[in-house]
Amino acid sequence: MPQNNKPGRRLLRQLYGSWYRVRHNISIFARWCLFAVIIGVVVGAVGAAFEHALEWATETRQEQSWTLYFLPLVGVFIAFWYSKMDMPLERGTNFILTSVRQDHPVRLAPSIFITSVLTHLCGGSAGREGAALQLGGAISGNIGHLMHLDDKDSRIITMCGMSAAFSALFGTPLTAAMFAMEVTSVGVLYYAAIVPCVLSAIIGLWVAQLCGVPPTAFSLQGVPNLTPVTLLQCIGMGVLFALLSILFCRMMHAAPRLYDKYLPNPVARAAAGGALVIALTFLVWLWNPGTYDYNGAGTAVIHAAIGGEARPEAFLLKMLFTTITLGAGFKGGEIVPVFFTGATFGCTAAPLLGLHPSFGAGLGMVCVFCGVTNCPMTSLLLSL
Repeated sequence: MPQNNKPGRRLLRQLYGSWYRVRHNISIFARWCLFAVIIGVVVGAVGAAFEHALEWATETRQEQSWTLYFLPLVGVFIAFWYSKMDMPLERGTNFILTSVRQDHPVRLAPSIFITSVLTHLCGGSAGREGAALQLGGAISGNIGHLMHLDDKDSRIITMCGMSAAFSALFGTPLTAAMFAMEVTSVGVLYYAAIVPCVLSAIIGLWVAQLCGVPPTAFSLQGVPNLTPVTLLQCIGMGVLFALLSILFCRMMHAAPRLYDKYLPNPVARAAAGGALVIALTFLVWLWNPGTYDYNGAGTAVIHAAIGGEARPEAFLLKMLFTTITLGAGFKGGEIVPVFFTGATFGCTAAPLLGLHPSFGAGLGMVCVFCGVTNCPMTSLLLSL
């Protein structure tokens, strides 16, 4: 009789084990959905406030151009602030990657917020998304610390914050989620984070829209039909964009090294960088009087390039302004300057290969972004 009960007991144990695993997986899924909603709400609200602050800074700088003269003082303040707060003054692309790979002090989030707004207010050539990624990563990382998450879960929740911040500013939730997963480690996608990252990005977008932040969108003109000729033309443009991406990356890596070599003191480096930006602005005035196109993010120039109008030297000047600004230690991001560079170059080069300048600007935005960030899947989603 006991022998006959063994198969039944084994079946009961298997059923209980299966039910336990299902219940455990459902519990994990529900927990991460809750985490994603919390991160989306908090980071989406902070991202919306950050966007409104940057808009205010840009409008104030355009109306009060004399704020440019305070850029060296802002650089000194940033270097001094980070030194006193015992935080590394990271420059270039490093601060995006460290948003996932290291813990962040609570004071990092307000520091990024304030210093990025000051950089835009006084005319530093920087974007907004790099600071937003670190802002979202810092907030979500500290929330994860309060929840006593392990290293793996802390990385995922930090990526959720990056997704929510990117989505809040650009209005592209799928692109934001993919970028957070793809930029963490080149060639490796963290698929375990896809559901919480997408959910955080969507919630962050909704919160930002409720706070009056419109999504970013462009209308391309002159999109050709797919033919062998247009395919060859696009391949030719792709080669040019790849070379431009290499040049942009080389300049972004060279600037910090040159600063460190000749100005090892962070305070002197920041002051000199601000002075160089002022000097370059005056040099630009010599052949294009009164222009501030290369100060700040330059979103208006991107819209003009998508509309088919761009100065041929604009992409080179923007790269120069951006490398000087970020290399000196000013805060912001480089993705919007990458969009600026790609759009203006594409608008200029496309007619040379028989393509519409607006279509070339769109190609340039996506392709140079892909070349600089090494995120092909994100770039494909971004183009949509």
